[in-house]
Amino acid sequence: MEGIAPIIPARPIRFVDRFRQHIRSNNLSYATEKTYVGWVVRFIRFHKFRHPEELNDRDIESFLDHLSVRRNCSANTQKTALNALIFLYRQFLQREVSLKYTYARRPAKILVVFTHEEALSVIDQLLSFDKLIAQILYGSGLRISECLRLRVKDVDFGMNQLLVRSGKGNKDRVTILPTSLKSEIAKAIALTRLRHEEDLLNGVGSVFMPDALERKYPAASKSLAWKYLFSASKLSTDPRTGELRRHHLYSQTVQRKIKVAIRKANIHKHASSHTFRHSFATRLLEAGYDLRTIQEFLGHSDVKTTEIYTHVVKQLQRPVISPIDT
Repeated sequence: MEGIAPIIPARPIRFVDRFRQHIRSNNLSYATEKTYVGWVVRFIRFHKFRHPEELNDRDIESFLDHLSVRRNCSANTQKTALNALIFLYRQFLQREVSLKYTYARRPAKILVVFTHEEALSVIDQLLSFDKLIAQILYGSGLRISECLRLRVKDVDFGMNQLLVRSGKGNKDRVTILPTSLKSEIAKAIALTRLRHEEDLLNGVGSVFMPDALERKYPAASKSLAWKYLFSASKLSTDPRTGELRRHHLYSQTVQRKIKVAIRKANIHKHASSHTFRHSFATRLLEAGYDLRTIQEFLGHSDVKTTEIYTHVVKQLQRPVISPIDT
């Protein structure tokens, strides 16, 4: 079951389990936990499984240099690894670090955006839930993981809003519910209701909930409100309890279908499901909405991240005319 944090002992002994426990005590998202643990494990393997407490600043530098020089990683990848190691040493091991290393210089990729016609063309290649998911990505600016984690209770028809729970950075936010999608979302909820009623009859009607909420509201896991809007057709086993539950659709499956749809639409850009999110922000800027509003819809912690879309809009609004075209 995707996105469910594994159980760790109440008093963990293994180093990685203690590190996981510290991350959770700092209320970081499970996505951040997976990323940080993954980089720390790579760091330990790079140094022949020596314990991090035995390693020093030069060992951290050699790992970061390896990423930029030998692995030719992007600046963002190196920065992510650095953040994980800084958290490991400063927050977990309570040890200051002072680093000098080679910064990755690999240039950032050019932002890829669909035109409105291209976005609709890709959407038209999809069916059922996959089509509705793509429409929400484009119409609301969600990440694929945020869309698949939507619960029935997160759809607010009266206020025309979608509530995004525990998005990137473990933050909640509100974004647009497109009016044109209301009827299709209502149909998705109706299908979820039917599956839920069938599951209850078969004694498997509970759904995954965060640990604290599951303890506080034990009956809520069997309510329709907490069911995933895009529930899977098959039941799966909860790795924490061994209980059969209906989880949401698997993100990689949906991403693959969107990739196929892009090819079928004869679009040869280096695009993916995330391109819908970029296109959402670009359309809002073209329509004259301010950066702060778009920043809130996207859930960016810094408006500078949102500013990258202004460059795309400037190119679209004031294209340079080639000399050969004059």
